[in-house]
Amino acid sequence: MRLAYHGANSIRSDLATDVKVAAQAGYRALELWAAKLDDYLRGHSLAETKALLTRSHVEPGPINSIEFIGFRGPEYEQIRNRCRELCSIAEGIGCSKVVLVPSPTPAPKEAGGDLFFPWESVVNEYVTVLRDLSAVAQPYGVGLAFEFLGFAWCSVRTPRAAYQIIREAGRENVGLTLDACHFYGGGGELREIDALDPTRIYSFHLDDMEDVPKEAIHDSRRLLPGSGVVPLDSICSHLKGINYNGFCSVELFRPEYWDWDPYELATRVRDAAVKVLSPYFRVE
Repeated sequence: MRLAYHGANSIRSDLATDVKVAAQAGYRALELWAAKLDDYLRGHSLAETKALLTRSHVEPGPINSIEFIGFRGPEYEQIRNRCRELCSIAEGIGCSKVVLVPSPTPAPKEAGGDLFFPWESVVNEYVTVLRDLSAVAQPYGVGLAFEFLGFAWCSVRTPRAAYQIIREAGRENVGLTLDACHFYGGGGELREIDALDPTRIYSFHLDDMEDVPKEAIHDSRRLLPGSGVVPLDSICSHLKGINYNGFCSVELFRPEYWDWDPYELATRVRDAAVKVLSPYFRVE
């Protein structure tokens, strides 16, 4: 399994620092935080950005992310433009994937008698959007990784839900990002992992969570892998069971970690990840 660092682990670091500490700590790849990439490209060319990664022997992982891609109305054209922009950047630096994030569930139309927003409407929206963005990404040779979120407000919360949408979209360059914390928070079941095609899992986010009610889950409550309540052993076992052996990045948003020395953080993240993954995968 290719283990990557993630730019969200230390938000205060810039891209060059992320690349440097990823290389020093022994990672093969770096999942690129889009805002840091934008900042770096304001002063550097695509060729210079690619050279930074190449000379550091750090593979560019997925660019994370384009958020809230559905139910955007007139704002949707901004999503298309951002997708085109990030896919062009991805092509220029040798990156193969861009992560897409679903939107909050639209409010129910209580005045009209509807007390909930129907799942069929959610599926139809994202199938339409993913097919369209797939066409945007295709000329650049870039895949789109659809990442469900476990938060109660999100319109797509489980592997089964995301995979249904991906299958119905029916596009070869659209796959899934499976995040351990979102799997736990969204109430996903392990058998849902068993039903996934491993070739359509474009990335796996390894992370852990404080012992709080699922209603209280927030990115800021994430923890180093193996130090929380997410059933990481079971998740890894089931991924191993379907022969997934692809890309894995450790994605933490905990503000406490942002105050750590970036190299110390990258090293501790890698040590924790290897301890969790090594019973199931050969970690590279």
